[in-house]
Amino acid sequence: MMKLRLVVLLIITHVAVGLFGFAVGIYTLPILTAPVSPTNSEVQEMSLQANFSADFVTDLADSDALHWGEGQVSIGNTHISFEGQLAPGPDYKLYLSPEFVETEADFERLKSLMVLVGDVNTFENFVVKLDSAIEPNQYNTVVIWCETFGEFITSAQYR
Repeated sequence: MMKLRLVVLLIITHVAVGLFGFAVGIYTLPILTAPVSPTNSEVQEMSLQANFSADFVTDLADSDALHWGEGQVSIGNTHISFEGQLAPGPDYKLYLSPEFVETEADFERLKSLMVLVGDVNTFENFVVKLDSAIEPNQYNTVVIWCETFGEFITSAQYR
């Protein structure tokens, strides 16, 4: 009986440690594989060409300790640039939305009306090129979304 308890305890603890390691790996892998972030001066140079700007803030409805962004985003005709920090995570996408979004439910409801701008691969500053067919003045909000886990990260209304 004692030996059975020990075996069960060992199985439970090994599974728990394995799950913990897997979770830590999912969180840290994007950080370890992220390309070099643009410098503040590079982002500031891009923001000079912007038509709109807004701030990502951490106190949105679906933002939390693992899903947040903070800093200034600038929207121009050819690029969207960001100076600040995002919570690290995998598979971040940048969208433009015709309505303000601050929850996962809002995102899912409006996704068909949004335009996918591109990938966000860095967590401190980024510059994402805009396709020439995208007109930012047709939208009013920038959204960062984690595609893999369906998680809202942050958004900012610029108009």
